Amino acid sequence: MRLGIDLGGTKIEILALEKDGRELLRERIPTPRDTYEVTLRALIGLVEGAEAKLGRQGSLGLAIPGCISAVTGLVKNANSTQLIGHPLDQDLSAALHREVRVQNDANCFTLSEATDGAAAGAETVFGIITGTGVGGGICVHGKVLTGAHSVAGEWGHNPLPAPSLYELEHAPACYCGKKGCIETWCSGTAIARHYEARTGKTLTAPAIVAAALEGEEAAKIELEDFTDRLARSIAVVVNILDPDVIVLGGGVSNIATLYESLPPLVERYAFTAESPAKIVRNKHGDSSGVRGAAWLWSEADAAKGLPVSSP
Repeated sequence: MRLGIDLGGTKIEILALEKDGRELLRERIPTPRDTYEVTLRALIGLVEGAEAKLGRQGSLGLAIPGCISAVTGLVKNANSTQLIGHPLDQDLSAALHREVRVQNDANCFTLSEATDGAAAGAETVFGIITGTGVGGGICVHGKVLTGAHSVAGEWGHNPLPAPSLYELEHAPACYCGKKGCIETWCSGTAIARHYEARTGKTLTAPAIVAAALEGEEAAKIELEDFTDRLARSIAVVVNILDPDVIVLGGGVSNIATLYESLPPLVERYAFTAESPAKIVRNKHGDSSGVRGAAWLWSEADAAKGLPVSSP
């Protein structure tokens, strides 16, 4: 069997899958707010508890809000800052006596949807998580493409393409240290921030979308601007990767109008795309991260990730 864990900012979820993808067990606990050591013990406890309940041991994959540096072997770029600078995969491997595969949560989302989700069977898949921030992942022939520095797919920290004069003059600062990143224009957080700047009213992104659908002019303009910015950003991905399927995840994926309005806009902005991009809503929702973590082990190599005897 395969075990997957999604280590999020507020919860840790573990999932056990049979080799055919059937779910055997799922559990969630709050993410510890303390030290790295406390988080590590929580992860170990979840694995040992799940295997005790099922009476079986399995391969283990882990989705984290960051990645393992190919240079140092330590966690980097994690918004769960207690993880940064630690060899998380090595520490888990030593404690659980098996190899542990760790990937960015957006990569796991994409792998899940490419394996048995909304993009199952597609050769090249680009996964987009748009919520509090903007993340992305790439799967080719069912395998995650990480890149030389483990940042493949991190399109959210590219600058907004083809910015207008207004967008140039009002480019928001990003936490990464740059200004005008796609994340600062195309996240759910960005929708709320730009709407407030336009109207002086504080609403959540879902409330703004609802207001737009009810005909509020300012909300309609905000949704149109957001959709156009997102389309420009996706068009750059199409020009570089030309994916068979683009899967949307995160809170913004619940905006139903995107699936009609985005494809023709992306086609307009992309370089001779010849037909609209196939843009679909995710199948597994917020379970895609943990499912993708489990799928980091294929059927052919899952046995390699089974526990070995401790020295």
